[in-house]
Amino acid sequence: MAQGRSGNPAKRAEHEQTTKQRREERRQEKLAEYQRQLARSRRTKKFAWIGGSVAAVAVIAAIVTLYVTAPEPLNDYSAGSSGAAIEGVETFNNETEHVEGTVDYPQSPPAGGPHNAYWLNCGVYSEPQTNENAVHSLEHGAVWLTYDPEQVSEEDVELLESYAPSSYSILSPYPGMDTPIAVSAWNAQLKVDSANDERIRDFYEEYWRSGDVPEPGALCSGAVDGPGKVS
Repeated sequence: MAQGRSGNPAKRAEHEQTTKQRREERRQEKLAEYQRQLARSRRTKKFAWIGGSVAAVAVIAAIVTLYVTAPEPLNDYSAGSSGAAIEGVETFNNETEHVEGTVDYPQSPPAGGPHNAYWLNCGVYSEPQTNENAVHSLEHGAVWLTYDPEQVSEEDVELLESYAPSSYSILSPYPGMDTPIAVSAWNAQLKVDSANDERIRDFYEEYWRSGDVPEPGALCSGAVDGPGKVS
């Protein structure tokens, strides 16, 4: 004989009430757990945003610090002369004239005088260059930095290259000089014994793209590439 429900209404009501309470308790527990998970998710996103922001600020600060503390470039010069006196600089009174053939220059390396009608394109060269073309470049405001390969090291040559600006400058070997290094401009020259001599950069600052040349502002490209051009 099947067992029926309790016939006691009070007991039945109490049982139903207990079931409802348990369901409500489970619902509240699930709701509370959901709210906890939601709160954790919000905190995680907040911390991630803060961490990302801090990282971004750190990167910006590092860039600013690098910019502020970066060493000054060795080849940053102002065009034109200021009239500054540089110890050891000799000045001359060479005349300008276009000629054919070779010229017997009074200075070695030459610092002005008659020259070829075509100038040497400015740049870095690993081989000696023709005087008559290089002098024409001086006439346009270039500076010619030369070194005797028998008297300087490869490290010295790299240092000299770091002094040379990207335009209106020639760097090339010049065998047989009476000093290891010479810096020449139109009618001005400095000879030094060391690549570390600060006067090399002083010379560039004073004579690079000077207005006191026969043809200031004329091109230093578009003419003759000498042998061994590196850049």
